[in-house]
Amino acid sequence: MKITLLTGKIFDIENAFDFPLKVKTSFKSKRISIRIDHKKRIAVLSMPIWYSKSKACAFIEVHRDWIEEKLFELPEAKNFEDGEQISVCGRLLTIYHEPSFGAPHITENRLCVGGEPVFLHRRVKDFIKREAKKQFLLQSQNLAQKIGCQLTGVSIKDTTSRWGSCSSLKHINYNWRIALAPPYVIDYIIAHEVAHLKHQDHSPSFWDLVKSLCPAAEAGKAWLKSHGNELYAYR
Repeated sequence: MKITLLTGKIFDIENAFDFPLKVKTSFKSKRISIRIDHKKRIAVLSMPIWYSKSKACAFIEVHRDWIEEKLFELPEAKNFEDGEQISVCGRLLTIYHEPSFGAPHITENRLCVGGEPVFLHRRVKDFIKREAKKQFLLQSQNLAQKIGCQLTGVSIKDTTSRWGSCSSLKHINYNWRIALAPPYVIDYIIAHEVAHLKHQDHSPSFWDLVKSLCPAAEAGKAWLKSHGNELYAYR
């Protein structure tokens, strides 16, 4: 974000610090905040359009250690590779690439992927998204029926920081990377979003419902806190 100083010089907040930074301003924002975009691997500063730029820089300086620590903790970005073992919706598979194969498919415990090597990552990712759509939709429908709520649909997204979201229209979005997590973590995320069909908040009633739908909810939350960044290593 560039601003013009009284001296006539241009000052760029995003380039004023020695770490990747994106500044977002909005008329709707009421406060300043900082977060880490795991997908793009940058710090994101959000603030009201009227907020003082000098105060914004001071805010960043106060939180510099936290920002640098979180960016340092991000694992190296990676692609899916031939011979790699991954978990897809709870099933352990080994990626097996052979150019002559057709569409990605499972044979025993192998995920067989064809085409040129340069397209391997994208084809594996697309396969995971399709599997996630089927599995997450089925689980979400079953839980929604269990609590007597309507579910209008499920979408698989490539979100930058959220594992899932539930709209007021009763539609749930899931981050495709969740499919790579252990089954109990998947169960927790689905229970969390389905519970929002009944409670659009994080009240005690909401958490009681989550735990009733997924007894391993606390373990799922703990796993995401410790290993969530590893899932975002996949671009």
